[in-house]
Amino acid sequence: QAQVEESGGGLVQPGGSLRLSCTASGFTLRHYTIGWFRQAPGKEREGVSCISAIDDNKIYADSVKGRFTISRDNGENTAYLQMDRLATEDTAVYTCAASWLWTVEAANYLYWGVGTQVTVSL
Repeated sequence: QAQVEESGGGLVQPGGSLRLSCTASGFTLRHYTIGWFRQAPGKEREGVSCISAIDDNKIYADSVKGRFTISRDNGENTAYLQMDRLATEDTAVYTCAASWLWTVEAANYLYWGVGTQVTVSL
């Protein structure tokens, strides 16, 4: 059964860092676009970043550009989201997903994790 699982969330102070992991099982992650999405309480889901399958093209939301870095380790079948200079507005449930397409549209993602909570607070 194909699935992805996130890990690495937690509580961090403003200005701190976290690294989220997205580990795939049942399929080969390097063949897929991997996207990170987040949803804060009372807000709609937001695309954070994605990385392409073939040539590692990357897209970032304006709100995280320069602070977050997406990457992948195909040997580990895992993608990562390095989050630096975190701010309170980054608090959300972060979810990774996999798509056959090079896309930022959540509707085009096939495999979804259940998410990991990131809380940025003093």
